[in-house]
Amino acid sequence: MKKIIFVFALCIVAGLGISAINPDKNSLTENFIVGTPDIASVNALSFGPDGILFIGDSKNATIYAVDTKDVESVESPEKINIGDFDTKIAASLGTTADNIKITDMAVNPISKTVYISVSVLDGTPILLKLNGEALEHVSLSNVSYSKIALKDAVTAETKDRRGRSQRVWAISDMQYHNGKVMVSGLSNKEFSSTFRSIPFPFTDSQEYASLEVYHAAHGRYETYAPIKTFGVVAISGKDYLMASYTCTPLVLFPMDELKGGKHIKGRTVAEFGYGNSPLDIVSYQKDGATYFLMSNTNRPVMRINYDDIANSKDDITERVEEVEGVPYFSLPLVNVQQMDVLFDNNLIYVQRTSSGELVLRTRGI
Repeated sequence: MKKIIFVFALCIVAGLGISAINPDKNSLTENFIVGTPDIASVNALSFGPDGILFIGDSKNATIYAVDTKDVESVESPEKINIGDFDTKIAASLGTTADNIKITDMAVNPISKTVYISVSVLDGTPILLKLNGEALEHVSLSNVSYSKIALKDAVTAETKDRRGRSQRVWAISDMQYHNGKVMVSGLSNKEFSSTFRSIPFPFTDSQEYASLEVYHAAHGRYETYAPIKTFGVVAISGKDYLMASYTCTPLVLFPMDELKGGKHIKGRTVAEFGYGNSPLDIVSYQKDGATYFLMSNTNRPVMRINYDDIANSKDDITERVEEVEGVPYFSLPLVNVQQMDVLFDNNLIYVQRTSSGELVLRTRGI
């Protein structure tokens, strides 16, 4: 087993946002500053162009764009198989695996470098990247970055029925698409389930809409549950948000309507079963066909054919006891907590095995 080497220490220091002129700017980074962003949590990661990493921070209800300068192109990285992954991360931090949580994972599409965010028990966020099978801390001190605060984000004082703060759901998922950072989460409005579309480079502009879905397993319309994970699907030349919620409806929203503070009702095209929460959606192409993979808390990884979504006429508006709508195929992958496409048809994923071991692996799909 290779020793885990930590090269850089992550420095997230409140109040040290010292800025300077960035000497290495392009059109995407022209409004970046150099300093230390005051990142309080890392709830979501997503890569944009030119090695820019977007970090979603629910505690601050802010999106940060960090220029990683990680732009050396790699076509086919080596396969990865790391056992006792959480134990190794924890040991390097002087703690145990039960005191850390992996919050997200994203692959840089240029370098194929895998970035992983971790939260320790005291709330300190850590950002790591793989170098082969070794781990390096990614410093967020004295970096080139920009940021934008989310308008009308859910407050820390807002509680759910169990008395838990809803602030963690200010950002539930995030993805860069066609020049915009798309963010799902909760707002402080009456209809709190919200989707945001934020042009990048950041200005003061951000579009958002509140969402309503028919939750087939619950047998009712809902406006308060956040999208847990989402993808984008083009149907007849038009982009649709493909959103998955807990217990587990799959819902389509036309992207061009998700703006101007509108309240939009989605079309529920599938119900994948009660008692489950979706975790990640990724897309890939194989043999000329497009597929989506969705990992879950209580289901195997589901493979959904793009054509089945594009051709679906389903609009579920009545209670469903089990499964209905767009079909899916269950892959022999269970307890997958994080995943992304590493390259071509190769998936990288974090999985809790039947023996209880947390592993980081790649496999063909």
